[in-house]
Amino acid sequence: MSIFRRNQVNSSLERPKFKVKISPKNPWFWLLTLTFVVLTSWLPAMAGTARHYTDLTFPTLPAIKLPDYERYQLKNGMILYLMPDKELPLVSGSAIIRTGDRWEPDPKVGLADLVGTVMRTGGTKQHSPDELNQLLEQKAASVETGIGKTSGSISFSALSEDLPEVFSLFTEVLREPVFDQAKLDLAKKQTSGQIARRNDDPNDIAGREFEKLIYGDRSPYARTIEYSTLVNISRQDLLDFYQQYYHPNNMIVGIVGDFDSTKIRQLIEDKLGDWQPNPDLQLPPLPPVEQVKQGGIFFVDRPDLSQSSIHIGHLGGQLNSPDYAALSTMNGLMNGFGGRLFNQVRSRQGLAYSVYGYWSPEFDYPGTFIAAGQSRSDATVPFITAVLGEIKRLRSEPITAAELAYAKESVLNSFVFNFQKPGQTLSRLMRYEYYGYPSDFIFQYQAAVAATTVADVQRVAQKYLQPEKLVTLVVGNGKTIQPPLSSLGSEVTAIDVTIPSPS
Repeated sequence: MSIFRRNQVNSSLERPKFKVKISPKNPWFWLLTLTFVVLTSWLPAMAGTARHYTDLTFPTLPAIKLPDYERYQLKNGMILYLMPDKELPLVSGSAIIRTGDRWEPDPKVGLADLVGTVMRTGGTKQHSPDELNQLLEQKAASVETGIGKTSGSISFSALSEDLPEVFSLFTEVLREPVFDQAKLDLAKKQTSGQIARRNDDPNDIAGREFEKLIYGDRSPYARTIEYSTLVNISRQDLLDFYQQYYHPNNMIVGIVGDFDSTKIRQLIEDKLGDWQPNPDLQLPPLPPVEQVKQGGIFFVDRPDLSQSSIHIGHLGGQLNSPDYAALSTMNGLMNGFGGRLFNQVRSRQGLAYSVYGYWSPEFDYPGTFIAAGQSRSDATVPFITAVLGEIKRLRSEPITAAELAYAKESVLNSFVFNFQKPGQTLSRLMRYEYYGYPSDFIFQYQAAVAATTVADVQRVAQKYLQPEKLVTLVVGNGKTIQPPLSSLGSEVTAIDVTIPSPS
């Protein structure tokens, strides 16, 4: 039978040639009655006026409560955090090592990143890279390593029943990496590919070049890996860097999950207790920080683009500032769907695909204040003008009580979600100790935000937002940015992002 014929047959079946008698004895009677009752029960709600989202009410978010945990120290100086969590048969752990790429030598930028990569991929004294991978895959477990700007890390995750075996592999990687030459060569080749592709994304260009304008292109907080620095790095450099920082008296280890506290303490002692500390450990001083470019407009020309990526900002501060809570409240006022930048620049003026502004501090060195977004080429200058106008308005006009309530609620409500799982809380506690913050910093911050006033927000806006120091960076198409950036009244400095060729 053809499809056409089947459709004809089905159509004829859809026209019943019998009548149904509806009565209390017929099941259809009760089905139709129930349907009628349900539909009529919805009528009052359907007939009412739709409510605005600001009229909705929600239950109060629960208070942050720290799970039970234990902190102690091994004889070799290693600091341990144990946080039991019996919800799932899983265990995870991590170590924070006092190191970072800010301490790698300038001619060998990229060294710390390679240490963090090859430490895991290069295998250990007891297991080759392939053997290590196979053992972890068989257990559906993981061990990962890395080094960022201000710290190194190594982590593991495993089923509770596999904890002894996986923890043993974790400690092998931590204590006995061999930095296999073949894996180093592979990592350098991959890094070389990343250098070649670093100008593919205009937002990446904007973020990278903005940091150079603020901190300086040779600052450890802004410099980039080049072919010329990559070629300088040898396997011995990786070994030397590892041996300088990876000692038990230079790290914090935390473990969370389904474990027996007595057994895991013994496991830790067996695997890490005999690791000898470095009595002569000395860490380099933190690199100095100052804002290099004091204002100005900078431009990266990308003729292939139809929109602009824009960064506006200056040097910021640290989280331990007494004004951090008020500055966070200011962030809540600027950002989000109800924030000033979204409402004014995007929704009302239609000048942006996205827009945001943050006072973005760091733990132990000054961060940045940044207002940024993406805009059409022909809206680039109006976007910049609108954002600058909102920054100046924050400094000159007190916010309303309603705005303050919205901002504080946004900050406090989002902060709670950083502590949904014990692992998140443990990570915070470890970081606070790593950077020398008090263990109750969580609650100090919450209380300070709750106590922030309208006057506090205007005071910190006037003190910390400095229009004369704002650096403006645009990545876009110079021919289609109309009016041109020069109409903003300042000289426009071109930035060359050409990637130096490998020697």
